[in-house]
Amino acid sequence: MKKNFHPKYELTTIECACGNKVEVHSTIKNLKVQICNKCHPFFTGKEKIVDEGGRVDKFQKKYAKK
Repeated sequence: MKKNFHPKYELTTIECACGNKVEVHSTIKNLKVQICNKCHPFFTGKEKIVDEGGRVDKFQKKYAKK
């Protein structure tokens, strides 16, 4: 491999908005994410409605049978 060409592959901390921290190896030093497996509705079993009055709702209102 060429010297001084490849980025350093080092221990990285991924920090979630919920406070969960995971250590992995990566070329990025620190990474902050908004959602992880500890707080994602799919993994926790809690379903949250994120899209309130989005595109589907507008479509249904626009083309509703009168």
